[in-house]
Amino acid sequence: MKALTWHGKHDIRCETVPDPIIEDDRDAIIKVTACAICGSDLHLYQGSVPDMHSGDVMGHEAMGEVVEVGKGNSKLQVGDRVVVPFTISCGHCFFCQRGFFSGCENSNPDKEKAKKMWGNSPAGLFGYTHMLGGYSGGQAEYLRVPYADVGPIKVPDGLTDEQALFLSDIFPTGYMAAEFCNIQPGETVAIWGCGPVGQMAIRSAYMLGAARVIAVDSVAERLALAAASGALTLNYLETDIYDEIMQLTGGRGADACIDAVGTEADPAASWDSRIDRIKVATFMGTDRPHVLRQAIHCCRNFGTVSIVGVYGGFLDKIPMGSAINRGLTFRMAQTPVQRYLPMLMDRVLKGEIDPSFVITHRATLEEGPGLYETFKNKDDGCIKVVIKP
Repeated sequence: MKALTWHGKHDIRCETVPDPIIEDDRDAIIKVTACAICGSDLHLYQGSVPDMHSGDVMGHEAMGEVVEVGKGNSKLQVGDRVVVPFTISCGHCFFCQRGFFSGCENSNPDKEKAKKMWGNSPAGLFGYTHMLGGYSGGQAEYLRVPYADVGPIKVPDGLTDEQALFLSDIFPTGYMAAEFCNIQPGETVAIWGCGPVGQMAIRSAYMLGAARVIAVDSVAERLALAAASGALTLNYLETDIYDEIMQLTGGRGADACIDAVGTEADPAASWDSRIDRIKVATFMGTDRPHVLRQAIHCCRNFGTVSIVGVYGGFLDKIPMGSAINRGLTFRMAQTPVQRYLPMLMDRVLKGEIDPSFVITHRATLEEGPGLYETFKNKDDGCIKVVIKP
């Protein structure tokens, strides 16, 4: 089959790889009908996350048609149309039973590697390093889905692939980011990053009752899309974000702040972001957490900082003194997608949101490598790429 494979920094190739096969009775094989390039994939593309191997198949946002089912899987049948969560979860362990599917104790065969980095291991993920299982991803013609009696959810006939695809990751992640904020009537939510997850967080914040959303970015197309969703937009290259948020909130700060950027904040954003870039380049640091610092300072006393941007290692110069003395609450996670899927599918079916609003580019697998570069550079108004193998 054809697939997009990783061969080093800035080196994604479309090449032929072996077809997946059933390896466990609970597996399923799907023929991928739609997949996407995620902002998290750019961390791999830019070499920011360790333990990728040459030839690894990329991608963790995928859906398609079931073409083979393991004999122990009674949930799915050949011909079912499904969307696949990016988190791989057994459904039976301590965490899965409590709805914390992204903390699954059984789905990461490389958990000892993760423990060395993080103290313990989260769930395995599709197409996201050998520290998280080394599973082949979904930017391919076919995908093996482990624990397929737990993860995939059937897609009703009334939904198109483009309406359903983002239930695999960015819609649940954006929704969770807003849910973490415990939004009360009349409150203001500030969101850093107007990429796909940030866009979903904006819409979700309004669905959950926010009176006002402040969206922070520098890319004109992203800011325009955020404004079309009702957000008040701020360009961090043109204004002092802290001063603006304080002015907009009467000096109090936002009731909740969402970091939808993560480890690779723009070095042009501020002096501390430039220093972070130097530290990472000289192996004196692992991440560039400028946005998290700013979100902490911009959050009101006893407010909430919600973190869904990806961080990998040890963050420098985080203002914990500010957080502790002002009573901030931190909420963060890799999204336990299975926890949100039925409810969010229902919202899409009811017409409360059409997640396809973020799509700007559609492509074939052969066009995928070039679109990684387009997406990275934010060229051609690129916000979200959907690939149809």
